[in-house]
Formats: sequence, C-alpha cells, structure tokens
Amino acid sequence: MTLLLSNFNTIFNDASQPWQLGFQDSAAPGYTGLVTLHNTIGFYLIVICFSISWVLCSVIYNYSSTRNPFAHKYLTHGTVLELIWTITPALILIAIAFPSFRLLYLMDEVISPTLTIKVVGHQWYWSYEYSDFVTDSGESIDFDSYMIPESDLELGQFRLLDVDNKLIIPVDCHIRLIVTGADVIHCYAVPSLGLKLDCVPGRLNQVSFLAERPGTFYGQCSEICGVWHGFMPIAVEAVSSQDFLVWIDSASQ
Repeated sequence: MTLLLSNFNTIFNDASQPWQLGFQDSAAPGYTGLVTLHNTIGFYLIVICFSISWVLCSVIYNYSSTRNPFAHKYLTHGTVLELIWTITPALILIAIAFPSFRLLYLMDEVISPTLTIKVVGHQWYWSYEYSDFVTDSGESIDFDSYMIPESDLELGQFRLLDVDNKLIIPVDCHIRLIVTGADVIHCYAVPSLGLKLDCVPGRLNQVSFLAERPGTFYGQCSEICGVWHGFMPIAVEAVSSQDFLVWIDSASQ
C-alpha cells in the first residue's frame, strides 16, 4: 500500500522516478519547446545512424578482399560523392540550427513579468525574496528553504527532494527569477519548468517562465558547490491566483 501511494505521489508531484530514462511532464511552454527540439534532433540522429551504418556495411561486404580483389582507379575518387557528403551535413546543421536559435531567443526573452522573485544560493540551501510584496513591518517577504532530513520525512514526501519552505508561484502568470550566489557558484534547475540558471556570486542572472498548470515541481542544484551539493533541493509549488494571494496574505503577517 505504501509503495502504491508513493508511485501515485511521484506522478502527481512531477518528481523523477528511479531509473527514469524519459523526460518529466512539461509544465511550462519553454520546457515543451526543449522536448520538441530534442525529439527533432533525435529524428535526424536516427536517420544519420542508419544511413552511415548501411554505407559502412555495404562497403565492408561488397569491397572486401575476397569479393573484390582488384582495385579500380575510379573507385577511389568521386566528385559527386564528395559533394553529397559535404552538402548533406551542412543542410542537416541548418535544419537543426534554425529551431534551436529560435527557441534560445524565445527563452531568453523576459516578457513583462507579473511577479519578480529573487533567489540566492547558499552552501547549502536556497533563499527566496518576494520583493513585490512587503510584510506588516514594511520589509520584503523572504525565507530560507532547507532540505527536510530523512528522519523527519512524512508519508508522501520525497527523500532528498522535499523542503521545509517551498517556492509558491501563481499559475498562468509570467514569473521573473533573479538569481545569484552568496558564496560559490550554484545552479537553479527545475526540469518540469525548463529552468536551469547559474547562480554566480557578484552577478545577477534572470529568466522568465510561466507555469501552465498547478502542481509541485522538484529540482536540485546542478553545479558542484561543495560536500553537501546533493542536499540542496528545490521545490516549486504552482497554485491558483486566489490561493497565491491567500498565501501572500498569511506570509506578510
């Protein structure tokens, strides 16, 4: 029964699964574009692999020393063939380059954000600041997010992934993250939202994204930052706008 509940939670919370080979379900347009680009390049890869394998096998079989003991001078050079294997890869690279550049520029574009959140990576936890909102004392809403120790986990929570304070965001709103590092370089990565951004001390990096559906999305620091690098997970919870305003109201008190 516990295993069944764990599997259900894994699907519902968009967390990675043991021995997972495929992508997590997309929750943002940027991530959908990344998966589509991956599948497009994968198609070209399969075609190239089969084509080259067929050519190699054909050459090995038809021009072996037993089947073709005499070499002919016209079999060693071919202008047309050289043009084909030069132009074809160039066309394939062009077919890959255009959608990749388009996606790169689209993801780099910061559309007028509805909400700006500042993220600071520490050894070894995350700090969040909602600078668009203030508490009753006039300060910005901020908090730290630590991994829940294995001894404190409750049923349905994930080892090395769940945190004490999740990042709460509204659904269908353009969110801008401004990230930096407090000590060393960290990397803020949440696969389902298409986020992977370096947190560099003394530098501000930004990214814009939009959560298309409610849910809890998990990520981890993806830059080796010290001995506890594997113990600073990320948990982002996307909720409706009404629930977000309720949470903001409670956090500001």
